[in-house]
Amino acid sequence: MKVLLLKDVYKLGRAGDVKKVANGYGRNFLIPQGFAIPATPNSIKMAESIGKKASERRAVLNNELKGVAEILQGLELRFPVKAGETGKLYGSVSAQMIIEKIKEVKDIEVVRHQLVMEPIRNLGEYDIPVNLTLDLVPEIKVIIHREGEVRKVVVPEPVIVPEPVHEIVAEDIPVEQDAAEA
Repeated sequence: MKVLLLKDVYKLGRAGDVKKVANGYGRNFLIPQGFAIPATPNSIKMAESIGKKASERRAVLNNELKGVAEILQGLELRFPVKAGETGKLYGSVSAQMIIEKIKEVKDIEVVRHQLVMEPIRNLGEYDIPVNLTLDLVPEIKVIIHREGEVRKVVVPEPVIVPEPVHEIVAEDIPVEQDAAEA
């Protein structure tokens, strides 16, 4: 089934694109949700104008969310959890937990479907992309560590630079004059 996208659909395409999708996906999801209409000769003629309007809306939305993306980019969230000897968690760190932590730390509301992740079930560091728009996808770093365990921070040893050696020039040394010459 061919459809004309009315809105940007993640992992499918941008508004104004004509895409071939499975019949059930088009009939049961895209069309009822208002994301697409069936691609007919008349609707295909509208594709260019739909694409232009969508790109204008996308540009405005990107400008509004650029500040949020800068705040989220490089954000580091730590989760102390209980874990077994092998590093497997007793439970998991879910997207909802990450959303609540972002709200607590930066006072930014993120919706569940904007986080592209599965529940985290092992200790470690994870980079989680946050889909604000199709063009703005900042990554946050999530660090999962054991409760009571302090993450070791590696501090590089200071480099000792020796003081520069001054060269001794012959003119600088006072010369003792012989008594005979004086």
